[in-house]
Amino acid sequence: MGRGSGLLRVPPCCFLLLMMLQASTAASSDSQQPLQQQDFGHSIRLDGDIILGGLFPVHARGERGVACGELKKEKGVQRLEAMLFAIDLVNRDPELLPNVTLGARVLDTCSRDTHALEQSLTFVQALIEKDGSDVRCSNGELPVLAKPDKVVGVIGASASSVSIMVANILRLFQIPQISYASTAPELSDAARYDFFSRVVPPDSYQAQAMLDVVMAMGWNYVSTLASEGSYGESGVEAFVQLSRETGGVCVAQSLKIPREPQRGEFDRIVLRLLETPNARAVIMFANEDDIWRVLDATRRNNLTGHFLWVGSDSWGSKISPVVQQEQVAEGAITILPKRASVDAFDRYFKSRSLSNNRRNVWFAEFWEENFGCRLGMHGKRGGGLKKCTGLEKVGRDSAYQQEGKVQFVMDAVYAMAQALHRMHQDVCGGSPGLCPRMANVDGRELLAHIRAVNFNGSAGTPVTFNQNGDAPGRYDIFQYQINNQSEAEYKVIGHWTNQLNLDMGALQWTSAAPAGPLPPTSVCSLPCGAGERKKVVKGVPCCWHCERCQGYHFLSGPSSCQPCPPRERPDRNRTGCRPIPVVRRLEWRSLWAVGPALLAALGMAATAFVVAAFVRHNDTPMVRAAGREMSYVLLGGIFLCYAATFPMMAPPGAAICSLRRLLLGLGLCFSYAALLTKTNRIHRIFQQGRRSAAAPRLISPASQLAIAAGLISVQLLGVLLWLAVDPPRAVVDYEEQRTYDPELARGVLKCDITDLQTICSLGYSLLLMVTCTVYAVKTRGVPESFNEAKPIGFTMYTTCIVWLAFIPIYFGTAQTADKVYIQTATLTVSLSLSASVSLGLLYLPKVYVILLHPERNVAKRKRSFKSVVAAATASSKLSQLAAQRPNGHQADGPPARAMLARSMPAEEASSEFTAPGKASGFL
Repeated sequence: MGRGSGLLRVPPCCFLLLMMLQASTAASSDSQQPLQQQDFGHSIRLDGDIILGGLFPVHARGERGVACGELKKEKGVQRLEAMLFAIDLVNRDPELLPNVTLGARVLDTCSRDTHALEQSLTFVQALIEKDGSDVRCSNGELPVLAKPDKVVGVIGASASSVSIMVANILRLFQIPQISYASTAPELSDAARYDFFSRVVPPDSYQAQAMLDVVMAMGWNYVSTLASEGSYGESGVEAFVQLSRETGGVCVAQSLKIPREPQRGEFDRIVLRLLETPNARAVIMFANEDDIWRVLDATRRNNLTGHFLWVGSDSWGSKISPVVQQEQVAEGAITILPKRASVDAFDRYFKSRSLSNNRRNVWFAEFWEENFGCRLGMHGKRGGGLKKCTGLEKVGRDSAYQQEGKVQFVMDAVYAMAQALHRMHQDVCGGSPGLCPRMANVDGRELLAHIRAVNFNGSAGTPVTFNQNGDAPGRYDIFQYQINNQSEAEYKVIGHWTNQLNLDMGALQWTSAAPAGPLPPTSVCSLPCGAGERKKVVKGVPCCWHCERCQGYHFLSGPSSCQPCPPRERPDRNRTGCRPIPVVRRLEWRSLWAVGPALLAALGMAATAFVVAAFVRHNDTPMVRAAGREMSYVLLGGIFLCYAATFPMMAPPGAAICSLRRLLLGLGLCFSYAALLTKTNRIHRIFQQGRRSAAAPRLISPASQLAIAAGLISVQLLGVLLWLAVDPPRAVVDYEEQRTYDPELARGVLKCDITDLQTICSLGYSLLLMVTCTVYAVKTRGVPESFNEAKPIGFTMYTTCIVWLAFIPIYFGTAQTADKVYIQTATLTVSLSLSASVSLGLLYLPKVYVILLHPERNVAKRKRSFKSVVAAATASSKLSQLAAQRPNGHQADGPPARAMLARSMPAEEASSEFTAPGKASGFL
């Protein structure tokens, strides 16, 4: 495409097409033509040295195939008048473009991108070289073609979809374009829309501001709703993209409002939004008509108060989207580029009338719409309405509020004027008037001057452009509130300039509640409680299930639990770890300690009492018959069994741990070594008596002491070797009471003795006990007048029952929370019971006779050792005769008794064979 002459040569067919489009869309009207002769044209033309194009949605989108619908008083007429007013101000400014006037060619886009594309062809007609050589008039002469106005720049359009469509055609002819309302992020692409600029920030800024608002409210689960087209779809896309990059906000669903919605479409949209009820916040990039219909559908479906609306600048602070929908819209948060009302425009617009505003071809239609009257036969409105007088006044006879984009329309005109002024200074040297070089304005050069402008706009805010032609992001944050007088208004609650500044105290969600309470929730999942981790739902990072950290784990992060160190447990909230408390194995004041300690103390006292009684009556027949040496060894073992209770319950230390090892099995070893020696002697004597009258070896008291000492030394040497190899020490065991519930966990201060070592320490004594029990069974047939075989037997049977009960109790409670107390109490009580059984069955009857019946503690008659042997021989013969009987039971005869007598000292033998209450030892 050549730009030497500024013209583009096209074939005749294309030229005719352009002429047809021009004829159908650009019927201009003369400003001096009487109103009665005007037919409400479709464009406005103002003469000037330099012509600017204008694109405004004067009418709404038509239905049923009609291009244009009803008049738009605010977004259409007010914005159009703002452009005309700004041109008037520029033309009256002697400092700006001196002696150069601006003209205009303003078109109606009818809020439809395809219609706007057809209209915008008007702006490029002057740049096309018209080839009329093949066209002849009826008389054969060449036609005289009207020269179209050359448009150097275009103000508009409003909707982003319209601006995108128009920008594609304008860039081909290098015509700069400045939009006053298009905010689609797509238009920031300098490679595709290099001649496009805008005085409003792009939706990428707006989307960031809306995302910051959502995050400030604590909403992480939202839905989006967009009108089909570049504005809505690009805005939602920018919001979704930012939410993904930032994280923390998830989009439940993204819905689109069709360009031509079917009947019931908005009801279906609202019900679809309800499919994700937790996503109460709805991000809306929709035009005001769609917003009103969505609110209306919400009201019809009885969902007032459920949704939390967050509207873009297309909602802003407009009244039209919320008319008759105040209750549904209450609490809505909206975004609007920072602006201020232009008082001069208010005065200008309120002064407009039918007589002084004939240049606006749509003003008569506005007059009828605004005042609800008709203008006679040429009016657009039908009969039934009062006739307009022409004396009505805007703002007096009708409601008036300055439309939000008026400021930006004026800033767009001034930006174009400032750029032309800078270009005029460069190419014309500052001389007044339009110099020849400005006759054909170079679009690319003008674009460079547009991007370089920097001035304070009509509202006092700076007007600048970045390299993509975008204005800086400055927004006001509004909330639609209903006060106590049931009056609704938009209240400024914050600002956004690269970052959010929000007054949370100014928020009000219902008219019944005061301002400032916490906002309603719009979250997929409620925050997890203390000690609960998030288990994120796959693919939806804002949705999760809450799981409490189990066992000894604490919450180390929002979605992870970590185990505490070995010596620690989680705190009650499971947000950290704390040391596990340390306790002694058993406290003296514990009920688990009081019983065993009392039993042991009583046992020790009883044992000491028996020892004292035996020492006091050491030479009496009863004491001598009991075997004094073995009795004192057995009583010493019984005392040690009782004494072992107190080291087991004392605070652990090196000395206490040594005593525990020493006394744990030593008392039992003393007791059962003495009893085993006794039962073994009796068994050997009577076994030998069946074979001969000769006495077995090692049955004297000295021999018995030696045998008992040998048995005890095995236990003692084992304990001493254990102490030498593994010196005792106190340790804290964190595993013994590491219960399922960490709150019950305790570190136990104890001696370093394991359960296995405990059983091994008792094992030798238990072996002696079992062996002694075996001998007690074997000697059960010995006549009770001879010895203690039967009391020893009862003692061992009972002791076996005690220790058989000990084993399941001790090991069966190993996993319980009270293991420390139960096991210690069980062990000490078992030791005390074993000692008590021996003390009670073997010595209390003797003490009873010694102290309370001394008359029975005497020898009835004495026999010499020789007579005892003779009697034992006679008894043996009787026993042999009895053995020959079929049912004879005499197993032990006189030889055994004789050997028993020979094995004793004379006093012991005499005393045993003359037991109290017996006529003879052979009975």
